[in-house]
Amino acid sequence: MSKRIVVDPITRIEGHLRIEADVQNGKIQDAFSSGTAIRGIELVVKNRDPRDVWAYAQRICGVCTTVHALASIRSVEDALGIRIPQNANLIRNIMNATIILHDHVVHFYHLHAFDWVDALSVLKADPAATSKLAQSISPWPNSSPGYFKSVQAKIKKVADSGQLGVFANGYWGHPGYKLPPEVNLLAVAHYLEALDWQKEIVKIHTIFGGKNPHPHYLVGGMATPLDINMDNGIHSEKLALIDQLISQAHDFVNQVYLPDLLAIGSFYKDWAKQEIGGGLNNYLCYGDFSTKDIHDTQLYRVPRGIILNGNMNDVLDIDPRDPNQVSELIDHAWYTYDGKASGGRHPWKGETSMNYTGPTPPFQNLNTNEKYSWVKSPRWKGNAMETGPLARIMVGYAKNTGDYRALVDDTLKKLGLPITALHSAVGRTVARGLDAQLAADWLRDDFNSLMANLKSGDQVTFDNSKWEPKTWPKHALGVGTVEAPRGSLGHWIEIKDGKTANYQAVVPTTWNASPRDDAGRIGAYESSLKNVPVADPNQPLEILRVVHSFDPCLACAVHLTDLENKNKTSVRVDG
Repeated sequence: MSKRIVVDPITRIEGHLRIEADVQNGKIQDAFSSGTAIRGIELVVKNRDPRDVWAYAQRICGVCTTVHALASIRSVEDALGIRIPQNANLIRNIMNATIILHDHVVHFYHLHAFDWVDALSVLKADPAATSKLAQSISPWPNSSPGYFKSVQAKIKKVADSGQLGVFANGYWGHPGYKLPPEVNLLAVAHYLEALDWQKEIVKIHTIFGGKNPHPHYLVGGMATPLDINMDNGIHSEKLALIDQLISQAHDFVNQVYLPDLLAIGSFYKDWAKQEIGGGLNNYLCYGDFSTKDIHDTQLYRVPRGIILNGNMNDVLDIDPRDPNQVSELIDHAWYTYDGKASGGRHPWKGETSMNYTGPTPPFQNLNTNEKYSWVKSPRWKGNAMETGPLARIMVGYAKNTGDYRALVDDTLKKLGLPITALHSAVGRTVARGLDAQLAADWLRDDFNSLMANLKSGDQVTFDNSKWEPKTWPKHALGVGTVEAPRGSLGHWIEIKDGKTANYQAVVPTTWNASPRDDAGRIGAYESSLKNVPVADPNQPLEILRVVHSFDPCLACAVHLTDLENKNKTSVRVDG
């Protein structure tokens, strides 16, 4: 007899996600992913000046702000044929690499770590043993027995208070936890350090973009006054601070994040070897981080490509402009197209017409035979796809681009795992760490290139040659893509008579969290949960592990809440 487990909402993510899973004989037989909130920014930007749309579009999300702005700006520039100065491209790359580093570190320590780390077991740890372990895997200076003893004392004080704060409601003591107390203490100590580090790295955004979150961008380049001698511009002192922050980020990723990732991952290799939480094995990557011109995909450090069924010997091309490639279906999503409840469209022909037909809260289960999510179902040539750091790593490895292959092979050798082990929740988490390592290197390279340009006298960050609407075509279509922390992000715009006629954003989580499509094909979350073991249905730690490995971000504008019982969090099991 199967049991229906409902986890609503999934916590430690951005947005509102409900997972329903049918468990039989200790394993998930089927799963359903439901986005329980709607965004609707596409409607807000209609009829607005395309030069202003980025400021609205980045409000899609309070976490992924800068990448939505960048995708929006790129879509307008693509439609109008605008080419930006090299300095602007470098600054945008720096901004994107910064958010990738910030997001990956925060995700690993503050959103995902406690799926693998038993925080309260640190009270049993030997600080001297933790110190010995830390010094054996990294030169990071905070590694003395006294340091770890002080961290342990902090956690004990919290535990003794009876108010666990950020450690409340965890599944502590769950049989799925495998780390020795000493490794748990190492991870918790770095959890606390990462809280301090993450507020420093975003200062790069405040310098180049004016603020964080929601830094400033500009159609045609960047509104960033570069002048090493100007008091009110980006001068030598600010550039020196950025240089220092980049070095700190490089050290934290390489001396804290990656060593911790390997230390923790080594205890969960069974998940990787059995490919638990893998799923589709279909990977989508738009590509990004051009060394010169964003329009020349051959210059992308993150290569563009599609992998189907895990076949890394044949990387297919992807064209986000092609209506026969990318489409969004609504057969199981609460929308209509021209009043019809089913079908699929390319984003340039997309429509955001809400049509909720689900049950009235409070309810027991979603009707998963009908519509059951506010998330549409994007498909590439009819295929459900996974996007994100794992997709980038797989495509980069398959195409043997840059340092991808050497980095992956070296990491897998340390873990004693084959390349196929990446098709798992553990592999997805390892891939995110490698993605951060690459981003840290590119951040340094692009900043050095920017400094070289400045020293040569090039301070240009903006091209106004096509700023005025009178220079624009009467009708234009554009697409802007970004490799965001969580995966391939696309914004599609239609411009008519100088105004935004239509706008559609397909975010990474739209791909990953999508419900069934017209043919019953399941999305990445739903696929990855199949056959995942669940030790205790009342404490579905394994569901959190798999879903969190994607770093969900269900960007939204309207929150749907049960106002009668104020119920915010529940885990329910049906017989």
